[in-house]
Amino acid sequence: MISTYNEWDQLKRIVVGRADTANWPVNDPVFKNEGEKTTWKETPVPTGPVPQWIIDEANEDLEILTQTLEGLGVKVERPDPCLNFQTHDGLSAYCPRDRLLVYGSTIVNPVMMYPCRDMEAQCYYDIIDEAEHYLHMPRHEGMILEAANVCRLNDAWLVLESAGGNRAALNWLREQFPAVKIEMCNFYAGVHIDSTIVPIREGLVLLNGTRVNESNCPRVFENWDKIYVDDVVAQGFYQYPYASKWVGMNMLAVNPDTVIMDRNQPDLIAQLEQRGFTVIPLELRHSRTLGGGFHCVTLDLERSS
Repeated sequence: MISTYNEWDQLKRIVVGRADTANWPVNDPVFKNEGEKTTWKETPVPTGPVPQWIIDEANEDLEILTQTLEGLGVKVERPDPCLNFQTHDGLSAYCPRDRLLVYGSTIVNPVMMYPCRDMEAQCYYDIIDEAEHYLHMPRHEGMILEAANVCRLNDAWLVLESAGGNRAALNWLREQFPAVKIEMCNFYAGVHIDSTIVPIREGLVLLNGTRVNESNCPRVFENWDKIYVDDVVAQGFYQYPYASKWVGMNMLAVNPDTVIMDRNQPDLIAQLEQRGFTVIPLELRHSRTLGGGFHCVTLDLERSS
């Protein structure tokens, strides 16, 4: 059964990604321009197969995450390893959060920023088949949306306008989900929302203090308790940081009292523990190289209140 409306209810079933055959695309027309738009200028954007030692270590970390979730009673699914991304010049199935938007029993297949990432849907056909409603965002109509641009808050969503999500896609979402109050935000020129806004239970949200302040905080959080995160411990990367240091605040809520997060963030861990959270500290050694923290490398399929 697929049923999930927010980011924090009791987790029952989830997808954890794979790093198998991870690749930096060579021929994707949008990825080719990554070097021109990136704010990181110290090293060039790599292309071609990701070194196998990185893939192996990333898969080791994902397996630890899988075992941890299973130990908490969560059923874990994995992407079908049906694609060789290096052969097909794709990216990877490391970040299932980017690929599919799940709300209730509906799955949305969005139009991704990098066209080559459309192929990743093949890794989730069994899951897509379970959806009560499957919405395929129209291609070639100017819409761009990565599912990780959407933050689900029960009957309200926040959608980040960025390189990974435009207003045409936002308008389409409003047509498809008329009962949902969708608020647009555009705090920065990056891609996904989950290194800026991280709701971890009803009424409590973590906010990236370098991007969000009292003057531009989304209206939906007017009566919420807010933790402004002013800095994180920057993790290393190989050749090029496909994610900023702020992936360090990217975390997964298992339930309203438990989160899985980067073990290299002691100050943030202490803040959450002081608020009564059980913090499970794990590590994704290649979160910046492959572009995903604990929220990114998962996709919740079933939560219950």
